[in-house]
Amino acid sequence: MISNSYNLWVLVGIFFFSSCTFEKPEEPDPRRRKSPIAIASVKHENTYVKVVYGQPYKRGREIFGDLIPYDEVWRTGANEATELTTTGPIRFAGKRVEPGTYTLFTIPREDQFTVILNKELGQWGAFEYDQSHDLLRTEVPTYRTDDVTEVFTIRFSDIVNDSTSIVMNWNQTRIEIPVQFPAGEKATSQP
Repeated sequence: MISNSYNLWVLVGIFFFSSCTFEKPEEPDPRRRKSPIAIASVKHENTYVKVVYGQPYKRGREIFGDLIPYDEVWRTGANEATELTTTGPIRFAGKRVEPGTYTLFTIPREDQFTVILNKELGQWGAFEYDQSHDLLRTEVPTYRTDDVTEVFTIRFSDIVNDSTSIVMNWNQTRIEIPVQFPAGEKATSQP
C-alpha cells in the first residue's frame, strides 16, 4: 500500500513539475510605439484647439526629401494620422473651419508645405488618404532653422490679437500655420 501511495505522489510530482515550464521572457512587442503620442493645445475664450500626433525621432536620418519624400501626402507625424480638434469656429490659414475633429495631412516640399484638413478620421498613416474627403488645402512656406530639432514637434505660438500659429519643427525645417479665433462668430451646421 505504501509503494502504491508513494508511486502516486511521484507521478503527481512529475506531472506538476512537467506542467511548469520555464519560458524565456517574451520579446518586446514589435508593435510597441517607438514614436510616442503627443498633444499640443491652446485655449482662447470659449474655443479649445488641440492637435494629437505621433512624435518620430530623427535618429541621424535625413528627413524631408528622403525619409519623408517630397510631393507625397504625409501623416504629419508617426503611427496614426495627426488629428486636429476645435471646439469653436476658427480660421485655419485664413479659411473658416467649423467645430469638429479633422485629420491633418501635409505634402512636404523644399520651399513650402501643402497643409490639408480632411474629414475622414481614424486613419493609420496616409495609406488610405482620399482627397475627396478634404475640407481644405492651403500652402505655407518652409523656414530653415540653424538648430536641429531631433523630435518632430507641434506647438502653438503665443496668442496675440486673437491669433496664434501651429508651429511644426523637425530637423532644420519649420512651418507655421496661422490660426485665428474670429470674435463673435458662431458655429454653423456642417454639410
